[in-house]
Order: sequence, then structure tokens, then C-alpha cells
Amino acid sequence: MKADSRIWLGAIIALAVLYALGSLVSVGDVTLTAWLGSWPPAAAAAAAAVSLLYASRRRAATAADSEANADGADGAAALRLLGFAALAWSAGAFVYAVTGLLSTNAAVSLSFGDLFSLVALPLFVLGFTRFAPLPKGFRPVVRHVTDSYVCAAALFSIVWLLLFAPLYSELGEGGGFLAFALVYPVADIVVLCLLAPLVFTSPHSTRRGVLLAVGAFVIICGADLIGAVTRLTGVLPAGGIEYPVRFVGFALLGCLPWLIRDRAGTRPRRITGRGLYRFAPEIAACGALFVAAVVLTIGALRVDGLAPVLPLAAGSAVIVLLVRMSGLLEENATLSRMVHTREQHFHELAKNSGDVILILDFDGRIFYVSAGAAEAFGYRLDDLLTEPVTAIVHPEDLPQVKRAMAAFTQDDSEGIHLRLRVRAGDGTWRHTESTASLYEQPGEPDRLLVTTRDISAQVALEDQVNHLTFHDGITGLPNRAYLEERAREVLVRRERGQAEGEIAAIFLDLDGFTAVNDSAGHTFGDYLLAQAGRRLRATTDSGVTLSRWGGDEFAVLIEHGPNAQHVVDLAERLIRSISADPFQVADREVVLSASAGVAFADSVVESGELLRNADMALARAKEMGGGGRLEIYAAHMHAKVVGRLELQTELRQALANGDFLLEYQPVVDLESSQVTAVEALVRWQRGDERVLPEGFIGPAEESGLITPLGEWILREACEKVAIWRASDWDIALSVNLSVKQILAPRFVETVAGALADSGLPAEVLTMEVDEEVLLESQGEAVERLAQLRRLGVRLAIDDFGMGYASLAHLRELRVDTIKIDPSFIRDLGTDGTVTLLTHTIIRLGQDLGVQVVAEGIERSEQLEQLRSMGCGYGQGFLVARPMVADGVEALVGGEAGIPL
Repeated sequence: MKADSRIWLGAIIALAVLYALGSLVSVGDVTLTAWLGSWPPAAAAAAAAVSLLYASRRRAATAADSEANADGADGAAALRLLGFAALAWSAGAFVYAVTGLLSTNAAVSLSFGDLFSLVALPLFVLGFTRFAPLPKGFRPVVRHVTDSYVCAAALFSIVWLLLFAPLYSELGEGGGFLAFALVYPVADIVVLCLLAPLVFTSPHSTRRGVLLAVGAFVIICGADLIGAVTRLTGVLPAGGIEYPVRFVGFALLGCLPWLIRDRAGTRPRRITGRGLYRFAPEIAACGALFVAAVVLTIGALRVDGLAPVLPLAAGSAVIVLLVRMSGLLEENATLSRMVHTREQHFHELAKNSGDVILILDFDGRIFYVSAGAAEAFGYRLDDLLTEPVTAIVHPEDLPQVKRAMAAFTQDDSEGIHLRLRVRAGDGTWRHTESTASLYEQPGEPDRLLVTTRDISAQVALEDQVNHLTFHDGITGLPNRAYLEERAREVLVRRERGQAEGEIAAIFLDLDGFTAVNDSAGHTFGDYLLAQAGRRLRATTDSGVTLSRWGGDEFAVLIEHGPNAQHVVDLAERLIRSISADPFQVADREVVLSASAGVAFADSVVESGELLRNADMALARAKEMGGGGRLEIYAAHMHAKVVGRLELQTELRQALANGDFLLEYQPVVDLESSQVTAVEALVRWQRGDERVLPEGFIGPAEESGLITPLGEWILREACEKVAIWRASDWDIALSVNLSVKQILAPRFVETVAGALADSGLPAEVLTMEVDEEVLLESQGEAVERLAQLRRLGVRLAIDDFGMGYASLAHLRELRVDTIKIDPSFIRDLGTDGTVTLLTHTIIRLGQDLGVQVVAEGIERSEQLEQLRSMGCGYGQGFLVARPMVADGVEALVGGEAGIPL
């Protein structure tokens, strides 16, 4: 690089010397240099423009000046604007060369070529400030401009006194003539004084480019000064030396990108020992003013008729004032060091504080964060500085942050206290307590000082107190107060249109518990209640709140049941769970039954009324006697039953008309993203509406239609997958089973016949059963499923993890696959308990040697967590939605995996 620089500089010097020597060679009445005129400078400026624009495009494409960009500079933009400035200078020089305007009368007015040259000056300023940015903030910019003006005025005074005043006296011209002649010197001096101080404050990564640009501009200014003398005198000084000088300036400007290219960055160095380089504009202004004062004082002493004491007094006063200003600069530097020391103390305090301290811009960007953030929240400091603080604040708490920001922007400097949830580095939400106040720094924009403390342990203690307040101490279930509040919330959400489905309440009472409690004691009764609570909890599913109402009564709130029959079925299962097996307490077995009452919430019922209705239905069941009874309190139940019967009739007609169709949801290998199987899902084309299974499977089971419908599903799916496999697609099939299908006559023979008719290998078919199948008629159901396994059919437990049935029957029934319930996947990463349970289920499947499939994958973070846990397979809307056979053929037939 150094050798290349020497070659460039050597070439420029050699050309400049040859060009300058032309001023010694005569061509007619003029020198060779004068005869060539503006053509060589015009060509040099054009070459400089091409060089700068090409280098700008190259740097933008390669990001060669990323280090400069980090310091606030923009090398590519700087070179581009300097290229445009060189292009303007070239246009002006070409106009001069074509028109031949070089005479004394040219000073009377500005030519078209002058306009091009003057346009080049603001372009040069814009390009230079991309290399050496102006100070940030309104006040620093104003200070810089005023200091530059003082410097320019002083420098022009010196130039005027030493150069133009004698010429003006000799020529005796009017002000207009002189004004046009001095356009270039005045403009050049203003620009030079504006840009020169920026050399000292420029980023170190662009320092060489800044120096070269200033050097080239100083040379061009010298040529403009010679040109102004030529306009005033009409004589070419030194045989036209203006042209070689201008040529050197343009040539140096054109070589700038190649002299600074690929420069290795080094550590910035202070220019002075006390940081006075921070006050470069003030120093330049004071220096220029000092020289101007001396020169003007000497010049005034030479004026005839003026007493010497006056210029001496004025000049000495200016010099003393400058000395005083230098003292102020030193004091300013001292104050800056004090501020810097205070900042160091602040950062040291922040580093050793147990709290996290942040300095924020008003747009939420983190300007500074203390080192304690890494230990408190598990982030790397670089990660925090790349995003606004709102990116880690819980979405529900963002309105608080916005209100706090708005308060400070309205000149409210009072401190603000906030309690927010902040996402830690491990993805968990931490509770924090923060105090925000205004942070002001001289010469810097106002920011916010935020002190944050992790209060997760305190909040956890508060949650524990709340839990004890709203939960029963014997069973661990929510208590009466919790259920009443929950019922109010659910009904309010429904009024606002935020809740769907059936809302109902079930009250359940243990028959004969009072006699047991009286005879065996309250401790014995408490153990019995705890066991009953565990049985009931194992029977309920998501969307249900189970609580202990008091004494031997339990209450269940169904928040969004699919239909009324589902609620009734749940109540019957709760009753059976109590009476199914004796309770074992110490060495005694106690047989109990339960009675239940059900109430449904219509559009106008209140929460208290709903719970009272369920309690009245329970009382009615108890009055009927006998134990194990269920009573329903719902005025609209009759209408619903009639509607259900009509729906069953429609289903029979739909099956006869062939209105059912199948969609297939792919099951994907999470490691390779390849589709390994499809799950057959039935849909009912009810006119223009496509009804999902939730809308008709229940009535189909009640009417017994599920058996012929299930056989149709099995045969249709087996035939389709057999066709796909004949096309060399290695794909398996999963079909869902209900308990009524399994218990239907000739069930095993039906499955075997479907396999034989379609030609599908038995090991390709997986029959999925849920936990309810294993709970009802478990002995016969397990035996028939075992017969399927002996045929070679694979078995899977669907919605695994929602109760105790799965674990209890894994010993009795060997399965090949367990499918994790979607409710686990939905709360993955947000609920620590659910995340731990999900990981445990996956480990259990691995230990048992069975395939684990995660259902309901809808977000990419769920997918990544499942992969990290070692889950092998998955399905859900993120992986692939259910689709008709043509969609599967397009997906699998292309032999392309799903991009995950």
C-alpha cells in the first residue's frame, strides 16, 4: 500500500512539474501553460470525478469502510459527493476552455462556468462532512458555525490587507468590480474555515482521507486566489501558474480513494495532552483572530494621519481578550475532565451495584447498560445494545412504558416508578421494579436513567400468599372464593364476545361421607377428600376449573365446553371416578358414590345464579336418593336434545349421499423436515359449509353412526395411501378410533379386511386411541387393541399426558407411538411446569423406545424447543395444515421436505 501511494504521489508531482515548466516556454505572445489554458485542469477534474464515483460504487458494494461507518462516517457517500463536486469543477473548467473567458472584464460579472465552480463548493462540503461529521446537537453546531465565521473573517482581513488592498488602491475600481473578483476567495475562505477544524475531531478511521481532502482543497483555494489576482490585474502571474496549481489540486483529489484504500485501523490518539483538540473550532478562531489583530495593528500604524496609540490600544485589547478566551478554553477543558471523571465514577458505581442501571434514548434504544445485567438477566451486553428495551418488555406492560416516555417528553422531570415483566436470557419472564428519571449531559441529548431490580422472588412470595388465599389446604384445589371470581370473569368475557362454547357448572357431593367422617374422624376424612380431589382432577381436562366448594362438595366450572352433551358426559365420568374403586386410607377400604347437579349458563344468567342453579340441581339429585344420580337444571335442554336428534338424521343422510371427505395432515420428521406419515381427518361437506369433526363426531357416536363412518374413513384412507406407496412414496397412515368403534362387533376383522382390500401393509397403519378409550370398558378394549398389534398394526395413544390412564395402561397395552396433547405444546416455553412435563414425556417415550409426536406446533419457538428436547416428530399448523389428497401429492410427490 505504501509503494502504491508513493507511485501515485510521484506521478502527480511529475505531471505538475512538467505542466509548471510550460510557463517558461513561449508560444507566440503567451507561455505554453497559458496557451493550454483550462483544458488540463478540466481533464484532471473529470478524471477525479470518474475516480471518486467509481471508488464510491466499489466501496458501497464491498462494505469496505464498515469501521468508518461505526464511527459515524460514511465513506461511500463521501466519495460520491466529492465526485459530484469534481464533476462540477470539471464542467466549469470546460466552459472556461470553450468560451476563452480570461480577461479583466471577466470580473465584472459571473460567467456560466463560475456557476458550475460555485456549485462544486457545497457538494465538497457535504462530501467532506461524510468523512468528518459535524458535531451532534443544535448548540454544538451553532458554536462550530460561529467560530468558523470568526476564523473566516479574521483570515479574510489578513488576505485583504496583505494582497487585495494594494491592488484595490492601484486599480481604483468600484465596489461592484471588486465584489465579483472576490467571490472565489471569500467562498473558499468560508468553506476552509468551516471544514479545517473538523480534521481534529474526525474519526481516526477516516483521518487520512480527511487530511488529503483538505490538502487538495487548500491547493484549489490557492489557484482561486491567483485567479482572483488575474481578474483584478488582467495579467497571468508567473506565466499562468494558476493552471498547474489547480491541476495538482484536482489530481490529488482524484487520487484520494486510492491513497486511503484498505487502511488498517489503529487506536485513536489524543492530539494534545489535555484534550484541547475537542475545542478545535475555538482554537482555530482564536489563532486566526490573533494573527489578524497583529497584522491589522501593524497595518494601522502605517496609515498616515492616525495616532499610533489607537491601533496599539485596540490591538492589545484584542490580544488580551484572546488570552482570556484561552483561559476559558482551559477551564472548559477542566470542566470536561470533571464530567468525564463523574461519568467514570457513575460507571464504577453501576458496575458494583446489585441493581441493573440503564441509560435510554427516548425511542427506547439502550445507550448504556451496566455489567450487572448479564448476571441478573442472563444477557450479553452486546445483545442488549442491539435492540430497543421494549423488545424485552412483556407486551401487556408496554402501555406503561409508553406513558412513562410521554410524561418525560412533556417536561415532567419527576421520577417514575414502574413494575414490569422483563424477558430474561433463558426466555422466562422476570418481575422487575424500576425507577426512571431524566438524565442530562452537557452537549448531549436528554436521556432517561433507569434503575431496575429483579423482584421475582418477592412476586413469587406474593403469589404463594394468593395461592393460599384462593386454594383449599386439604385438596390443593381452588376454593369457593376462587371459583366464584372465575365464574364472574368467564361470564363477563362472554358478554364482551371474547368467549365461545358452552358455559356450565357441575356440583358434586360425596354420598355417605358425613357418616364416614363422623365414625373415623376428621383426619381420616381429610385423607379421603384429598384422594377424591386427585381422582376428580385426573378426570377433568383443559378449559375446566375444579374446586372444593366446601365440606364434601366439589364444584366444576366448564368455561368453553363444545356442547351440552359434553358437559353431561363429564359429569357422568366424575361420578364414575368416585365409585369405580374403593378409597384406600391407612388399612381401610371405603366405598363411596357421588351425586351431581348440572346447570347451564344462558345469555342472561349471572355467575351467582349459575352456581346456585347447579347447587339446586345437586340438591334435587340428593333428594331422589339412591346415590350416583345426576340432575340437570337447564330450561333449554329440551330444545338442544331435539336439535341433536335432527343433526343425527342429517348425518345418516350425509353418509348415504357421500357428503363426507378426508383431509390429511402431514406428520414430519423434525430432524430432516421430511413428511413420514399423514393423519386422516374426516370433514362433512354440509352444503357450502365444511364442518370439522367437533361439530358432528359426538352425535355420530350417540347414534351409533360412528361405526359405519369410521369404517368408511379407514377404507378410503387405506386405498389412498396404498396408491401413494405404489408410486414409491415411503409414507405411513394414522387413523383415529373411538371407543364405540373398538367395541363394535367384528372390529378387528373390519380392519384386516380394509388392509387386505387396499393392499396396504399392516405395519404402515397406525390406529390412534385417546385416554377415554382406555378408561371405558378397558379390559375388552385393551384386548381388541392387542389383537390389532398381533396383525402388525401400530398403536398410538392420542392426547397423551392429560390424565393417569396413559401411564396406567402402558404396562397392559404396548404402544408404538405417543402423541403429546396440544395443550402442552401451546404453553411450551411460557409455563415452566408444562415445559418440564413435556420434556419428561419425551424422555419417557425415548426410554420406552416408542415414537413421540408433538401435536399442535404453531410457533417457531415451540419447534426449536421440541428439537432441543429430542422430540422426533411433529404436526401442527406451523408444520403443515390439513389438506386434501391433491395437496399431499403436491407436497410429498415433489420429494421436497417442509422448510422448518
